Amino acid sequence: MDHKFLLEAILTHLDEGILVVDNDANVTFYNEPATSIAGISKEEAIGKNILEIFPDLDDETSSFYHVLKTKEPMIDYVQTYSNYQGRQVTTVTSTIPLLKEGRLVGALEMYRPFDCVKELSEKVLALQKELFKKNTCKNEYKGNGTHYTFDDIIGENIQIKELKKKATKIADSLSPILVYGETGTGKELLVQGIHNASIKRRNKPFIAQNCAAIPNSLLEGILFGTSLGSFTGAKDKPGLFELADGGTLFLDEINSMDIELQAKLLRVLQDGVIRRVGGKKTLEVDVRVITSTNEDPVKVMQQKRLRKDLYYRLNVIALDIPPLRERMDDIEILVKSFIELYNKKLNKNVLGLTEECMDAIKKYNWPGNVRELKYTIESIMNFAEGKRIEVDNLPSHIKHHNYNSNKIIDEDDKQTYHELPPLKKAISQYEKKLVIEALERSDGNCAEAARMLKVPRQTLHNKVKKYDIKIKYKVEYM
Repeated sequence: MDHKFLLEAILTHLDEGILVVDNDANVTFYNEPATSIAGISKEEAIGKNILEIFPDLDDETSSFYHVLKTKEPMIDYVQTYSNYQGRQVTTVTSTIPLLKEGRLVGALEMYRPFDCVKELSEKVLALQKELFKKNTCKNEYKGNGTHYTFDDIIGENIQIKELKKKATKIADSLSPILVYGETGTGKELLVQGIHNASIKRRNKPFIAQNCAAIPNSLLEGILFGTSLGSFTGAKDKPGLFELADGGTLFLDEINSMDIELQAKLLRVLQDGVIRRVGGKKTLEVDVRVITSTNEDPVKVMQQKRLRKDLYYRLNVIALDIPPLRERMDDIEILVKSFIELYNKKLNKNVLGLTEECMDAIKKYNWPGNVRELKYTIESIMNFAEGKRIEVDNLPSHIKHHNYNSNKIIDEDDKQTYHELPPLKKAISQYEKKLVIEALERSDGNCAEAARMLKVPRQTLHNKVKKYDIKIKYKVEYM
């Protein structure tokens, strides 16, 4: 097949515009969809500098110049500018450097109108509003979108006691807070506790947003809102900062936020004002921002996934939640609490665990932390028939872990023990196990699981399909 013909056919029917420039940002290739976003013909565009086509951009604000300078891609970046005809447009662009044998030869940009993704943004905002209304009606005592206080943080471990004591002291502080804890340690539970311990903010809204759950092209509009006329069909929509005015905005997995958007968040933290996407008017907001990360924030900063200036601003108050493996003395009290919870929910009458079963649970390292323990007990309770939970009731991976930890190999077992499986089969089995564990730790979030395994997301999807792995989505343990 003629590959040139095939490429031309694909480009002709794309809904996205494509621009290619050389090292001097002069256009060498241009393909515009029917929407005519750039407002210039192919014949006019070729040979022109990108700043001639978009005259209100400069070498500081142009995504092309940024990528040519840094040699780093910009993915799903929202830009508002005047096109060649002077018409204001807002686009979602992805700009990547073109490297040939390690040498920069130009840059390629794909862009599409922002209004093609605005509907999803509006739906997310509407859902946030609806959830806040439901929470307000559901719980008259809190009435602010939360469910938890410090009393819901279970544990007598010295680290947990110190954490609660420290969090109580800063509940009314105006300073930003950065919470670090592995997945499943209860970051949002702690943050809700801080909000409800605040005399000033407890009766105001609490709104949480996971930064990894929303595409970066939508997240800016969700956080800051949109302005009437900023793009085709755009309406005045308040963002989460406006909805949380007077209260707390919790941004989970802040390390997943786009670097450019992090700069705008820093400006809000410094000045206390926001501007809606496409808007000209600034609005003052009184919002206490609490952020969290499930990775070491210092390492994330060193990897340039978190701006240094933003890290220093957020880390004014740092709260670290210990993983369950570092507070194993809390296992018994946590298990007791979860058994009581599911006795009520499932109409059971389980009294506790056998001594052998409790010993097995304490020997497991709980990579999913308190969340994993909670849902393990829930799973067991659904099938429990006796008064006590026994070792045989435990999930196989926990029993298998303890079996391998305690197995003593005697002389009679050596021959069997040294029988090895075929290498290819063993590698496949181990690979499947790693993929499953990553998906379990991330609660079915493929993007997060791919980051854990340090592979592209498409590679992870291919492995899931190859091994016919069923992805299970769990409710967050707060």
